[in-house]
Amino acid sequence: MPENEPWEYTLHIPHDPRSVTVSRRTLRLILTMHGLIRLVDTAELLATELVANAVQHTNGPAALRVQWSAGVLRIGAWDADPRPPEPPLPLDLCRDLEEGRGLALVKACADEWGWQPLSRNGNRGKYVWFELTSASARAA
Repeated sequence: MPENEPWEYTLHIPHDPRSVTVSRRTLRLILTMHGLIRLVDTAELLATELVANAVQHTNGPAALRVQWSAGVLRIGAWDADPRPPEPPLPLDLCRDLEEGRGLALVKACADEWGWQPLSRNGNRGKYVWFELTSASARAA
């Protein structure tokens, strides 16, 4: 598939700690199959943080969405908790923390990131996302 054609995948995630590994491996496969290997390492790291937050901090289902359009990779995680995510700490302040670094990494490594309230199949929740551009990956 040509790199300029848009595409999208959604992976429905059960509330299970193994979902983080399954999501990470699935994302790697998707990006590799679409010729976006240069984005894999950063995308994997950041998506793992989002999925881990969705699984660890909520009690319901979750979903991982992977979208490509016009040179931008957008990855997001939906979870059933409608409360906004905690604002990320500056990366230098959370370097030694065991938890709470996820969104700081997302903020530091992504070209853009954000969150929005969202409902899915009648369930309220939120969608936390980040974007990576193919141009920034080439410069890295």
